[in-house]
Amino acid sequence: MLRLGLLVAVLAAAAASLLLWSPAAVLAAATGPWRMPIALAAYAFGTVAFLPRPALNAGMGLLFGSLWGVPLAVAGSAIGAIVAFALGRSLGREALRPLVRGKVLSEIDRRLSEQGFRSVLLVRLFPGAPFQAGNFACAFSGVRFWPYLAATVLGVVPTTAAYVIAGASASSPGSPAFLISASVIAAMCVFSAVSLWRARPRRSA
Repeated sequence: MLRLGLLVAVLAAAAASLLLWSPAAVLAAATGPWRMPIALAAYAFGTVAFLPRPALNAGMGLLFGSLWGVPLAVAGSAIGAIVAFALGRSLGREALRPLVRGKVLSEIDRRLSEQGFRSVLLVRLFPGAPFQAGNFACAFSGVRFWPYLAATVLGVVPTTAAYVIAGASASSPGSPAFLISASVIAAMCVFSAVSLWRARPRRSA
């Protein structure tokens, strides 16, 4: 229980810190060669502080365009995933045991341990999967670090690119780039909604 409390305290502090500073203001004040490193750090911290990645991705596109926005957003996602993974591993899976039943934890652990790269990749490709929850689920499982990181980097590319391109082309909503990216985002949302609906608990007659 002590480890769970420590985890909650760390994450709450990260989220609460957003009340004291504005990522947008920091980015606007950054100029010259420090602009990209600051944006990368702000993005990574935002993922740890539970800011929605779609908003972060769109912001990267708005600030840097598609050419630089996509790789910066993917890199920020990777850094945020590394930080969460390291935090989870340092606390150990005992931190999560008060909240998760043994059978559920064992099943997650088994799937991620036996098919780490494939399982993480599928989670990252699924648009409706919360990014931070996926990070900690992997950290508390037996998945190895390098398969986790490789699957994360590859898996976030499609959704990241769609939102970054939408942000970069938001000033021209009639452009092909915006229309295509918006269509991809809409399709991903529909896919997530249908998947969640099909996975809902069925009531017995």
